[in-house]
Amino acid sequence: MSVYKSRLKEFENLINQDEIDKKALKKFIHSGIPECAKYRPICWKLLFNYLDPKRKNWESHLERQRNNYRNLIKDFCIPPSCKDVDLSVDHPLSDNIDSSWSTFFKDNETFLLQIDKDARRLLPDISFFQEPCKYPCDIVVNSDTEIRLHHRVAPSTLSSANVERKGVGIKKINLIVKRAPENYQAMQRGQEANWEVVERMLFIYAKLNSGQGYVQGMNEIIGPIYYVFASNDEHAEFAEADCFWCFTALMSEIRDFFIKTLDETDTGIRGMMNKLTKMLEKKDIHVSNRLKEQGIFPQYYSFRWISLILSQEFDLPDVLRLWDSILADENRFEYLICVCCAMIILVRDQILENDFEHNVKLLQNYPSMDINFVLNRANQLMEST
Repeated sequence: MSVYKSRLKEFENLINQDEIDKKALKKFIHSGIPECAKYRPICWKLLFNYLDPKRKNWESHLERQRNNYRNLIKDFCIPPSCKDVDLSVDHPLSDNIDSSWSTFFKDNETFLLQIDKDARRLLPDISFFQEPCKYPCDIVVNSDTEIRLHHRVAPSTLSSANVERKGVGIKKINLIVKRAPENYQAMQRGQEANWEVVERMLFIYAKLNSGQGYVQGMNEIIGPIYYVFASNDEHAEFAEADCFWCFTALMSEIRDFFIKTLDETDTGIRGMMNKLTKMLEKKDIHVSNRLKEQGIFPQYYSFRWISLILSQEFDLPDVLRLWDSILADENRFEYLICVCCAMIILVRDQILENDFEHNVKLLQNYPSMDINFVLNRANQLMEST
């Protein structure tokens, strides 16, 4: 029996148990999932704790969560004009801050515009997000009203200006490097593009998490999860609901990255960058000193690496393989720091030779590299740490 077939059989024995041994499964997944396109959706649902290890609990849980998400669509995406609202009390010109119309217009201005812009430009290297969704939301696609979120904002007002984020040592940072040459187009009545589904999930998340809201870059985190579910025929029908809850679970772990007041904490974005700096000092003092001498601070490159879990640094297939290992690790974001450190060390020769300009460009546009090579080096760093 070949090594691959032996490994596949071992994996299937793990995943097909009535009660899955998650510790053993995580250890296996850390080295990669066999036949990823087939098995990755169920593995990720387990890793996000969306599915219980006991298989008998899956059906009732999934039905409940999918119904809950459908209710969220009804609550948050249907505008006041489509609800049974007493216009004598609550109307579009009302100046009452508790008015449903006031909330409707405020949502459009404060975060829906940014979500719409970001969703229209998600992962331009592949056509998936521009293509029609296999299972469009029936509540939405058969309506010509503002239930379709992109109808609320005029595309002509969108621009490509960067979002400023203060509090990390610099005034502006270019979070997103992969941009579509132009905005994706919306589908006609009866259909919706995959980017429109992503827009709806992000909008509902922002509504449910008003203290945090939407921050540019969240689209880059939800994109790979939705792609994994929606591109698999067995999981595509309920990809939106399942993706939403898995994304919510992931954001509960990394939300500190996106909250400015928590920047300086151990789990805040600056605290995570400091961990990377300290690890690099221990693992390769020469490279660490070179970057310090040139004034290349971690926020110039690792802010995006960490906050977006490296989703911008590699092609999508490599990002998915990378996330397998990160999600399967018992210390996910400590391991993420190891991966980031490995990336720097693997280009150490160029860093030691290059000047400031070339090193900044090198780290902000990381060169193409075998992702397994990066992961192997990260594993070495993790073990030695």
